Amino acid sequence: MLDHAITAPKPKVIAGAKGDWELVIGMEIHAQVSSNAKLFSGASTTFGAEPNSNVAFVDAAMPGMLPVINEFCVEQAVRTGLGLKAQINLMSAFDRKNYFYPDLPQGYQISQLYHPIVGEGEVLVEMGPGVARLVRVERIHLEQDAGKSIHDMDPNLSFVDFNRTGVALMEIVSRPDIRGPEEAAAYVTKLRQILRYLGTCDGNMQNGNLRADVNVSVCKPGQYEKYQATQDFSHLGTRCEIKNMNSMRFIQLAIDYEARRQIAILEDGGSIVQETRLYDPDKNETRSMRSKEEAHDYRYFPDPDLLPLEIEQAWVDDIAARMPELPDAKKTRFMADYGLTDYDAAVLTAELDAGRYFDDVAKGRDGKLAANWVINELFGRLKKEGHDISESPVSAAQLGGIIDLITAGTISGKLAKDLFEIVYTEGGDPAAIVEARGMKQVTDTGAIEAAVDAIIAANPEQVEKAKANPKLTGWFVGQVIKSTGGKANPATVNALVAAKLGL
Repeated sequence: MLDHAITAPKPKVIAGAKGDWELVIGMEIHAQVSSNAKLFSGASTTFGAEPNSNVAFVDAAMPGMLPVINEFCVEQAVRTGLGLKAQINLMSAFDRKNYFYPDLPQGYQISQLYHPIVGEGEVLVEMGPGVARLVRVERIHLEQDAGKSIHDMDPNLSFVDFNRTGVALMEIVSRPDIRGPEEAAAYVTKLRQILRYLGTCDGNMQNGNLRADVNVSVCKPGQYEKYQATQDFSHLGTRCEIKNMNSMRFIQLAIDYEARRQIAILEDGGSIVQETRLYDPDKNETRSMRSKEEAHDYRYFPDPDLLPLEIEQAWVDDIAARMPELPDAKKTRFMADYGLTDYDAAVLTAELDAGRYFDDVAKGRDGKLAANWVINELFGRLKKEGHDISESPVSAAQLGGIIDLITAGTISGKLAKDLFEIVYTEGGDPAAIVEARGMKQVTDTGAIEAAVDAIIAANPEQVEKAKANPKLTGWFVGQVIKSTGGKANPATVNALVAAKLGL
C-alpha cells in the first residue's frame, strides 16, 4: 500500500469552453507470456518465423483437435499475480469468447471471464520523489492470442499469418484509478518493468508482446470522489476504449485527444457513445472502430474441452519462494545499502540488467562513486552510441577495477577517464593498463612542488589576482595537473598552491 510519506498526484484537469473537466482512465494490458510453447499446444512462440510455420493442428482448429494446457504458462501467470501482490485463485476456469474474424480460425477465443486465475492486486506508480499513484488491478486472466491479418502485400487480397494464434496472453485489467496521460504511460512503464523483472513477459512493445487498450472518460470535478464513495461507475461518464496501443508516447497523445473530443461533444450538448476506437498517429486523432461489445455479445460459456483449473497452495508457495527481488525492493535496498539518491536508484533499477550490473560494480565499494561511474560515464556513453547495458564492452569487473584504482589513489579522476576510454575501446585489465602505460598518479611531493614553483614563477600577474581573489587558485591547480600529464595528485597540488601563495 501507499507509504504515509507518499502523496498522490493531482488529477489532470482540462479546461473546456464551459468549465473544467477531469480524466478517468482504466487500462487493459495484454502481455504475451514468456514461454517456448503456446497456451494449448506445443507449437513454438519464436518471433519472426516464416508465416504459418509455428502452427499446430489445434491452433489451426483442425477437426477433432483438443487443447492441452501448458503448465508453465499457468506458473507464469501465478508468478505475475504474486509480483503484483494479487490474490491467486486456486480454482479458475476457461470460457469460450465467440466472434468471427479471419485470423481466429476456431471462431472463438479461449479466455477466462467468470473465474480468472488471478484476482485483485496493485501497482505503485511513482510520478516523482514522494509522489505516487496506487493503481488497483482488478484481475489477470489467461487467454489465447489471435493471428495476424496482412493487408499490404497485394492490392486485391488479404493474407493471414497464424504463427501468433494460440500464444498465451495475460490480460491485466486495472481499476479506473489513472487520472492523466502521464500517469497512464508511467503505469504501463512500471508494469512492464515488473514483468521483465519477473521474467513473465519480455515487454517488447515493438513486436506486439505488450499492448494496451485504454479506456478514457471525462467527468466534472468532484464526480470521481463520488464514485470512490459509492463504486457507482455512472459518476465517471461514458468511456471509450482506444485499442492496441504499443507506444508510451502514443498512449499519452491518444488520451489527450480523446479526452478533448469527449469534452467538446458534452459541452455542445451531445452524449458520448460507448465504443472502441483506434488512434491514428499520423493525424493525431482517434476514430471509431466499432460499437463497444459487452460480455453477452460474445456469448461466453464454459469451454467444454477444458476442465476447471485447480492448483495447490503448496505449488503457489513454491513459486513465491523463488520470486526474484522486484524493482521497488531493489530501489529501496540501493538507497539504504549504497546511500543513493531516489533519482539515482530509480535510474539503476529501471532495467533488470542495469540493476544487476550496478550491484556487481558497487559490491564492497563506495556506492555513490560506483553510481556516478555507471550512470554518467557508462550509461552516457552507451546511450550516445545507441547501445544498452547488455552490449557494454566494459564488464562490471573492469569498471570495478577502475574504481578500485581511484579509491587507492593510484590514478586521479582525469586519468580514470582516460583509462575508461582505453578499456571501453580496447579492453584489458585496468590495473595492468595503468602499469604498462605509466598512468600512475604522481604523489611525490618534491616533483609536484617543482611543478607548482614553475607555474607560479611564470605567471606573476595571475599570482597577484589569486592573492586578491583566492577562488582563482583553481587556475594554478589546473595548470600544474596539466603540466604533469594529469598525473599529479589534485589534493597535494591544492595544498601546495595554497601554501605557496600564502592563502
